[in-house]
Amino acid sequence: MSAPVSAESSPEQPRKRGLQTLRHQAAAVPRAWLPGAVGYAALLIGLMDIAAGVFPRLRRSRMHLWAGQLPGATTTIATAGTLLIGILLVLLAHALRRRKRRAWRLVCVLLPVSAALHVLRWHQVGPAVVSLVLLVVMLLHRREFYAKADPRTRWRALLNLVVMGAISLGLGFLIVSSHPAREMGHPSLMAKVRETVWGLFGLDGPITYHPDRVGDVVGYSLAGLGLLTAVSTAYLLLRPGKPEPELTAEDESRVRALLDRHGRRDSLGYFALRRDKSVLFSPSGKAAISYRVVSGVMLASGDPVGDVEAWPGAIKEFMTQAREHAWVPAVMGCSEVGGEVWTREAHLDALELGDEAIVDTATFSLSGRAMRNVRQMVKRIERNGYSCKVRRVGDLDLAEKRRIADAAARWRGTDTERGFSMALGRFGDPGDDDCVVVTAHKAPLEGEEPEADDLKAVLHFVPWGEDGISLELMRRDRAADPGLNELLIVAALQAVPELGVRRVSLNFAMFRSALARGERIGAGPVLRAWRGLLVFLSRWFQIESLYKFNAKFQPEWEPRFLVYKNTRDLPRIGFAAMQAEAFITLGMPRFGRKKQREGLMPASAEGQGTVAPAA
Repeated sequence: MSAPVSAESSPEQPRKRGLQTLRHQAAAVPRAWLPGAVGYAALLIGLMDIAAGVFPRLRRSRMHLWAGQLPGATTTIATAGTLLIGILLVLLAHALRRRKRRAWRLVCVLLPVSAALHVLRWHQVGPAVVSLVLLVVMLLHRREFYAKADPRTRWRALLNLVVMGAISLGLGFLIVSSHPAREMGHPSLMAKVRETVWGLFGLDGPITYHPDRVGDVVGYSLAGLGLLTAVSTAYLLLRPGKPEPELTAEDESRVRALLDRHGRRDSLGYFALRRDKSVLFSPSGKAAISYRVVSGVMLASGDPVGDVEAWPGAIKEFMTQAREHAWVPAVMGCSEVGGEVWTREAHLDALELGDEAIVDTATFSLSGRAMRNVRQMVKRIERNGYSCKVRRVGDLDLAEKRRIADAAARWRGTDTERGFSMALGRFGDPGDDDCVVVTAHKAPLEGEEPEADDLKAVLHFVPWGEDGISLELMRRDRAADPGLNELLIVAALQAVPELGVRRVSLNFAMFRSALARGERIGAGPVLRAWRGLLVFLSRWFQIESLYKFNAKFQPEWEPRFLVYKNTRDLPRIGFAAMQAEAFITLGMPRFGRKKQREGLMPASAEGQGTVAPAA
């Protein structure tokens, strides 16, 4: 399959001069390894400074005795300063490896100060020379460090500095004032304030305690509070940014217009309308890429939306933004055509992730030996009183939408809604009236009491062009009979042709080709071992089970790919992808499921005629 020729149908809009300069600098980088080397050198110097500040024996040199000629306050300041600079250099090392301009500026200030403190306090020339050599290297190659600061981090760091600073001052003042019987003399209120402030910076204040052990406790406590404030602020300042993704109303309108014209090309195109994604457009506005930044990875999913001829322009914008912020670019689940365009235009590599199961409703049938197991399962569960309804979401009233959304949230099993690349994350929104919902209901058998709620399972499909739908949600009551999912799929495949649908995209099967080839006769030992590992991992992840479930319906398999820049980035991309799909959640735990369930249906939704996302 050959990729289309890359060309924008309209000329690119003029760019800002500063952005052009930054792009030129980024393109002219001759030594890709240098930022990493500088970062590790800064890390080593920082560790040396920390060791020199903490362990007295490491401060010794043949010139160490000369330090006794300096005033005590000078040496104390030098010791505390070296320790703090070492901590900052350790924290800044990672940002240097990511080419951050702000980190480069800070390190250029810290290195000469570190060298001066080594000479001033301990007369150590060697560490000072190393710091100055690194400074010269950084100044000569300053164009290597061009990346912008990550969004929102500076304001959060400033807030942390103010709040933690106030807390540290309050606690520190209590610590200073909690030993009145051990104070030498009668220090005033201002003396206690100065003792607190100076102690937070690791310096000796005007108050003397007896015995010295009490003074050590006060000093270490104040220094610890100050160190905690500095470290937490530096962490927030330098950590990889996670800008809040947002799909604005204007962006959503533009993406919907592109889907109306080009939506049938990719079954994952409709998922670009997730409201927790950001979107960028090609200069001509004829193509768009939706993405989210997770742990420093700029993660896109599926193919670009829009005219294939405009994809290169959108990809260029994507790569430019990733380069400006030193984010790792990656694409999950793109098609073969999309993978070819990404690898050609962005000089990336591609790895086959798995296959998407697509069923042609015109040829689907339950007859034949291959469909015997599905046919028997469907008949058995129908005899147990189950039936299905297939409808457009726009045909449901608000009460029915609410009922289905509440049931889907109740059957979810986790507090976090999973899905990113192949999930919409909402149900019943007015803009999603063309979606298809399949519900399973159970009628009471003879002699049984009718249940309060006969809804037992639900499938939710999003549009895939004018004649296709793509599975987005599959939920069922865990107490329902086995085989209910098969009944839902068969009912959907048999009913949707009346809605004008002839293509149905089912679940994505991760590493399907490896599982299929590994179980064939003649498979080699490496392929068998790889299949064995996938089967082992299937105990925790739905790998083999999804493949076997999809294979029941005799689908056509369409490969999907992961696009990445460097092989060494794959573990980081995998971790970010698992975070985006909510298999890994980081943050404070949420206590209580009841509150989580109540948040599914805000009161404002009823008045507006909308249903909130099931997330």
